[in-house]
Amino acid sequence: MYRDLNQIDYPRPLFSSSGIASLSYWCRFWLGLYLSVISSLSVPLLHADEYSGLRQQMIEVIEADVRETSRYLGTAALDPLVMKAMGNVKRHEFVPGALQRFAYVNRPLPIGHGQTISQPYIVAVMTNLLQVTPQSKVLEIGTGSGYQAAILAELVDSVYTIEIIEELATQAMQRFKRLDYKNIETKIADGYYGWEKHAPFDAIIVTAAASHIPPPLIKQLKPGGRMVIPVGSRFMTQELLLINKMANEKITIRQILPVAFVPLTGEH
Repeated sequence: MYRDLNQIDYPRPLFSSSGIASLSYWCRFWLGLYLSVISSLSVPLLHADEYSGLRQQMIEVIEADVRETSRYLGTAALDPLVMKAMGNVKRHEFVPGALQRFAYVNRPLPIGHGQTISQPYIVAVMTNLLQVTPQSKVLEIGTGSGYQAAILAELVDSVYTIEIIEELATQAMQRFKRLDYKNIETKIADGYYGWEKHAPFDAIIVTAAASHIPPPLIKQLKPGGRMVIPVGSRFMTQELLLINKMANEKITIRQILPVAFVPLTGEH
C-alpha cells in the first residue's frame, strides 16, 4: 500500500521542550523509522521527477526550521547559495537503496557501521556557518556517505574529506566518481589529526561529536578561518560550536545550538 512519506508521523525535532537535545528523541526516531520502512516495503522506487519534488519540499522544511530556531542561529534565513546547493545535491544518492524513499525527510538516516547521514537542516546550518567562498579550501572530518562533502563541493574550490571507516570511505569515493565530483579528495585516516599536507584550510567542518576541540585542527585552520564542530559525549548534552581563528591566531568560540551526533572515533 502506498504511503505519503510527508504524512508519516516522524518524531519531532532535535530539541526537547527545554531546548536541550533529547536522548529519548533517538529511541523514538529509530523505532519510527523502522516501523515506517517495514510498512513501506511494497512501495516502488520513486522516479527522478518525484525526487525533485521531494527535494523542494525538503528545502521548504529547512527554511521553516531555520525560522523556528533563529534565536539560536542569529538569522531567520540561510545564504541563498547554501540553499541552492541543498536543492542541487541528490540526497537519495547518498543513502542506502532501501532508504532512498526517505532521503528527503528532514531526519538523519543510518548508513551502516553505526554511522548516519546528518539531518538536512543541520547540514545546511553547519555549511552556512562556515561562510565559504568559491575560492575556499575546506577540510571535512567524517566523510560518511559523502553528502556533506557534496554540498560543500557545490560551493567551494576544493574539499578534502577524511573517513576512518575504510568501507564508508571507499563507497564515498566511488560515489563521488559516479556523480562527477572532481573537486573532492578523500583519505582513509583518523580525522582528529587533520590533513597537514593540504593545510592551512579556510574552513573545517567536523560531522561527529568530539569530547574536545582537536588541537591539530586548530593548528591547520587558516587565520581568519572558521571551524564548526559538535562537542560533547553521546549521552550528555552536545553543543554545536563555531570557532573563529583571528588574524593574530587567537581563538573565539560561540555556542550555536544543542545537537545530537554520533561520536568521533579514533585512538585519541
